[in-house]
Amino acid sequence: MMQLPIGTRLPGRARACEGILQVLLPLAAVLVLLPAAAAPPSHPTTSPFRQQRESAKAESFYASRWGVDELRVRSTNGGALIRFTYRVVDVDLARALNDKRNTPSMISQRARVVLQVPVMEKVGPLRQSMPPEAGKDYWMVFSNKGSHVKPGDRVDVVIGSFHAESLLVE
Repeated sequence: MMQLPIGTRLPGRARACEGILQVLLPLAAVLVLLPAAAAPPSHPTTSPFRQQRESAKAESFYASRWGVDELRVRSTNGGALIRFTYRVVDVDLARALNDKRNTPSMISQRARVVLQVPVMEKVGPLRQSMPPEAGKDYWMVFSNKGSHVKPGDRVDVVIGSFHAESLLVE
């Protein structure tokens, strides 16, 4: 752009263009910077909602009544399986969870479905049923065919007379 000395008169059309440019250039600068400053991130880095885990009172109840703590329910990457894990703190109380005669089931509160432990032809049920040892983690897998249970849902786990209520699926 050519600079003219101050006070030089431009022809009519150039003067009109100069006036329009003086108005539009600052406006264009604001419009270019505005979306970058005001645009929300494409995905939130953290959830605004706090995930509620079991309270200390609930964990102490499961430890004193059933001999287990650190109850967790997690969905696999594909969502076709839901894994329930727990840690044994008292071997005598935790025997009921590993007993082969007790059929485990997971009940979804939202979807109102009951998930079962799948039985593989050559492997058997996808759960650990060996005698429990204190301090070790144990698991069982529930079939989630149709992906009815999703992360964030609340589920109940029932194994014989053991009943864990409202566990959060991670």
